[in-house]
Amino acid sequence: MAHGRAGDDPHPHIEQVLVEEPLWRGKLLDVWRDTVALPGGVTATREYIRHPGAVVVVAIDEAQQVVMERQYRHPVQAIVDELPAGKLDPGESPLACGQRELREETGYTAATWRYLGAFWPCIGYSNEVIHVVLATDLTAGPAQCDEGEMIEVYRLPWAELLARARAGAIRDGKTLAAIWFVDGAIN
Repeated sequence: MAHGRAGDDPHPHIEQVLVEEPLWRGKLLDVWRDTVALPGGVTATREYIRHPGAVVVVAIDEAQQVVMERQYRHPVQAIVDELPAGKLDPGESPLACGQRELREETGYTAATWRYLGAFWPCIGYSNEVIHVVLATDLTAGPAQCDEGEMIEVYRLPWAELLARARAGAIRDGKTLAAIWFVDGAIN
């Protein structure tokens, strides 16, 4: 992520970072406060989350069924239908992360993998980037969930997933974005 340091970009709207201050460090993310110089010499503060990045996996079998997960998500206090996904480990490639997360969370493995792209889900307060990978030629196996993860794995026809997304029944942002990436790649 470019922090807008002096010399990084000549664009007149780039904010120059003067001071970086960690506010809190956690297992999943860190919270920072930067003091920045705005064009014209005024300073401001920017509080944001630094995140190591993540991968979302769209795993589709030969019958055009998509591997989905249903789990409780505490921040929104709701049971959410979503695609398998997870945080990148230090030095881990998006492909390796996608393979690991699909196997751990769902038990599925795939013989064919395709990187589709990446997006920033929350640019107003986070530097997180989510990579989208497509997995095909699937083989089912036992899930290996982390302690405390309670995930219901199921398959949903691709057409039904699209219909549910269009109807507002799928509300998870990474799942919606991944559907867009895959729909563009297969249609």
